[in-house]
Amino acid sequence: MIRYTVVWEEDALDELAEIWMTAVDRSAVSSASDGIDAKLAEDAHLKGASVHEGLRSLISPPLRAHFSVRQADRVVEVLRVDRI
Repeated sequence: MIRYTVVWEEDALDELAEIWMTAVDRSAVSSASDGIDAKLAEDAHLKGASVHEGLRSLISPPLRAHFSVRQADRVVEVLRVDRI
């Protein structure tokens, strides 16, 4: 198992805040974002689906996160998040 540090880009945090503010079930959004962090903290390079070179997508309903993995640094960057 490889542990990663998960960081959210400012744009992704803004998107998450907007989704949370307009959500009917805010606890589901909070749980999903926590789930994204937890899932990507371990073996992130194996998680989600490849979108294109260097970009992956992970679904944690009701959210989808787009992220990149810097294996050498053991860092995952969440670049975008949207509601599915």
